Amino acid sequence: QVQFVESGGGLAQPGGSLRLSCAASARIFSINAMGWYRQAPGKQRELVARITTGGSTNYADSVKGRFTIFRDNAKNTVYLQMNSLKAEDTAVYYCNTEPPIRRYWGQGTQVTVSS
Repeated sequence: QVQFVESGGGLAQPGGSLRLSCAASARIFSINAMGWYRQAPGKQRELVARITTGGSTNYADSVKGRFTIFRDNAKNTVYLQMNSLKAEDTAVYYCNTEPPIRRYWGQGTQVTVSS
C-alpha cells in the first residue's frame, strides 16, 4: 500500500560521503522503528542500520563507525549519513520499517562508490 521513496544516492569516490533521505508517513514514523537496507547485485538485501521510535540505533558490523542513521521528527524523515565510503558499499539502498513490511518496499536509490 505504502512505498517509500528514497533519495540522495549517486556516485562517490572511495572515502567520500553521501546522505540518503527517506520520508515516511507520520503514522508509520510514530509507531515503527525504521531501517536502511541495501542490496548489491547478486546478493541478498541486508539491514544496514535501524533506529527505534525512541532514538536507539543499531548498525551492521560492516558500516559501524562510518554510517549514521538519524531522524527528523518534524519532517517525518529518516536519513543515512554515509562517510568513509568503500567500493563494497555499492548497492541499491532502501528504507522501510524494521522489521520490514513487504508492501512498503520502494525502488531504492543507487549508491555507487568508485574511483
